[in-house]
Amino acid sequence: MEKLNNSQLKHLRAVLIEREAALRTDMKRGADDKEEYAQVASEVPDPGDASFANLEVDLGNAAVGRELNELRAIEVAQARMENGSYGECMECGFPIPYERLEAQPTAERCAPCQEMYEKTHADAAKGATL
Repeated sequence: MEKLNNSQLKHLRAVLIEREAALRTDMKRGADDKEEYAQVASEVPDPGDASFANLEVDLGNAAVGRELNELRAIEVAQARMENGSYGECMECGFPIPYERLEAQPTAERCAPCQEMYEKTHADAAKGATL
């Protein structure tokens, strides 16, 4: 496998910048929607409507969490571009194929290492258990 060439890096950098801008726009729109929700929720006396409004807020908070995680991954990928380690698997050190980076520009591992990571860290995503 070959390292990424300048054209590929330039394309992937543009993809990351575009996705970052889209996420920030979505998050701003979500914040504006929450302000509208606060006004509407204070006016809603019906428990069913309030319950639905609370569910909508919970779903919105989950979306914000996913968006923040993706923004962090984009920032990490951009830092790797700056220090020259972008496109190298953080586990085995081999180049990550361009096709994988094109599909997942924030990828930190090659597909085999990512698969192994997911198998060995399956419980980490579940959180605390009783």
